[in-house]
Amino acid sequence: MAVHLVTGAGSGIGSVLARRLLDRGDDVVLLARDAGRAREIAARFPGATTIVGDLGQPGRLSWALSKQRLPERLDSVVHVAGVVDLGAVADLAPALWEQQLAVNLVGPAELTRLLLPVLRVSRGQVVFVNSGAGLHAHAGWSAYAASKHGLKALADALRAEEAEHGIRVTSIYPGRTATPMQARVHQQEGREYEPERFIDPESVATTILTALDLPRDADITDLTVRPGA
Repeated sequence: MAVHLVTGAGSGIGSVLARRLLDRGDDVVLLARDAGRAREIAARFPGATTIVGDLGQPGRLSWALSKQRLPERLDSVVHVAGVVDLGAVADLAPALWEQQLAVNLVGPAELTRLLLPVLRVSRGQVVFVNSGAGLHAHAGWSAYAASKHGLKALADALRAEEAEHGIRVTSIYPGRTATPMQARVHQQEGREYEPERFIDPESVATTILTALDLPRDADITDLTVRPGA
């Protein structure tokens, strides 16, 4: 039975992915930012294991995980959690840069570092759910796009470094997806949110599962998912 650790299971893509992994009988470990969130997630996903670690405080992740029981092996770590705050470079305060870089980039890097020993045991896989913003930056998206461009660099370097241990690394770049984050983006943009115009989170989850289930004779390194016509 495969064992997966998923971040961002509280809503959107992460929530859909966690449910589908559980429904097919896999073991699922869900990372929550605090104990209250962990209780909420555990109630929503019976059968899953929850652990607590705040990606917004990367320097404390090692301490937090050392106080909890972790799996002895992991077949995958799927990084879905993310935050976004839009704004022009001229207007963005350092705190907004720091938060997005921490949650979207430094936190995933540190969590991956801490879990590499158990990933190596099973020759597992790391999946980074990136964004179209990780490939192209637009006005108002500087901090978020910078964090996602950095996430691509992290994935590319990790792939080269861990190939000798048999670890596969995949970056997935969804376009705009109908999630609570997208609703918040539209609020920041001052536009009406019409979820039917965007990718269904189920479709992105299917893409992630495709990468996870790919036979070992092949590797999906980068995959872009765009809204359909």
